[in-house]
Amino acid sequence: MAESEIVAVCTSAEKHVQKDAVEVVLLVEEKGIEGDAHYGFGHRQVSLLADESVDKMRAKGLSDLKPGAFGENLVTRGIDLLSLDIGDRLRVGPEVLLEVSQIGKECVDRCAIYYAAGDCIMPREGIFARVVAGGKVKPGDRIMVMEG
Repeated sequence: MAESEIVAVCTSAEKHVQKDAVEVVLLVEEKGIEGDAHYGFGHRQVSLLADESVDKMRAKGLSDLKPGAFGENLVTRGIDLLSLDIGDRLRVGPEVLLEVSQIGKECVDRCAIYYAAGDCIMPREGIFARVVAGGKVKPGDRIMVMEG
């Protein structure tokens, strides 16, 4: 079985837009990703979306989707995000500890992400977390559910 990993890390200076993939992000305890539009805001500090979820959209003909297309910060592969519960903790790389704070989200209006991608899977398949312990995260870092 392949290890679960971070495929991409993404940020944006504005909310409700597609995010750009970057080489590395700095997660700050109880704040989120430094430089991201959601930095310092409540319990949805970091958004995660499985690359397997994005693959479903690619299979519908949206083959040019790039990391961050749905506004997600961390793109994962090999971990079943939808099996997680609020309060579950994730170790990301050697330093970062996240705590799942929300499963999915409610979108009141269709934002730029919806119109750019033709649909948005974040409400159905994305999760959100708060930063318990900060540090740097980059593509290739392992991600795993902490036991207990």
